[in-house]
Amino acid sequence: MSTKVPQNQEDQEIDLAQISKKIGSFFESVNASIFNGIQFFVRNWIIVLILIVAGFAIGLYFDAKKAYSNEIIVTPNFGSVDYLYSKIDLLESKIISGDTVFLKEIVGIKEPKNLNEIKIKPITDVYNFVKNKPENFELLKLLAEDGDVNKVIEESTTSKNYPFQKIIIYTKKKASEEKLIEPLFAYLNKSDYFKKIQKQVCTNTNSKIRQNDSIIKQIDGVLSNFSSATKYSNRSDKLLYNNENTQLNDIIKTKDLLLSEQGTHKIELIGFDKIIKESSVTMNIEAPKFINGNLKLLLPLVFIFVFVLLTVFNSFYKRQKLKISPTL
Repeated sequence: MSTKVPQNQEDQEIDLAQISKKIGSFFESVNASIFNGIQFFVRNWIIVLILIVAGFAIGLYFDAKKAYSNEIIVTPNFGSVDYLYSKIDLLESKIISGDTVFLKEIVGIKEPKNLNEIKIKPITDVYNFVKNKPENFELLKLLAEDGDVNKVIEESTTSKNYPFQKIIIYTKKKASEEKLIEPLFAYLNKSDYFKKIQKQVCTNTNSKIRQNDSIIKQIDGVLSNFSSATKYSNRSDKLLYNNENTQLNDIIKTKDLLLSEQGTHKIELIGFDKIIKESSVTMNIEAPKFINGNLKLLLPLVFIFVFVLLTVFNSFYKRQKLKISPTL
């Protein structure tokens, strides 16, 4: 037992010595790396300075550039939602391709080069989607049976049919309604097919309003006659009175329903003056700058990093080439 103890102590001392050497060599390599890095920047200080100045100048230029968004909330009437989406997709393709002739001559936008992007997305409004439309409510229930109701609400087949849609136009500088919004809606509302539908729907709605007005007048006449009759009726005719009172309640309910329907039709006519009806226009919202406007600080770091990376790669390539060249 006594002969093994010194050997264990010697092994432990050797292990500790090796560990201390490895730690020492690690710190020496770290110091060497730091020194080499300092030497690298000292040797290439002119290039580094140029990269810093160039990156700062380019970043400052892009940070100073502003972009704006213009948001329009619209209602596509007469089943024109797919027509609206196809028109917006067409305009987006023309903006991407730089077809300023189409945007200026066909659409009528005065400053087509000012456009960056146009897109459309639905405004989620399930309540108005199913309001007074039992068929829409049943459709939602049916679609939600096989999946998550939230996904059904958000998917395009459902969301495209919400009453309100939002058109977003991104511009390079501030725009005006006269030069951008008015020509755009004149173009969107230029459809012979939907104009015919618009005319017929307005005719039908006005006809329905006139019919309801006539029925309401008749109901008012009945109520007036009933009021006059009750003044002279015999109070002993309780059975007849109760029967007439029940009929009177039904008549009053019918009148209330008709008045509510009249109000709905009159509100509809306000929106039926256009195929694509705008309800809200918000112009020149300053878009958030890329990385919060700190591009002037980020670009110099990016340029220096790329320069260091290319230098390291070039050095690695030369070393590997020297190792391989004797065998070639």
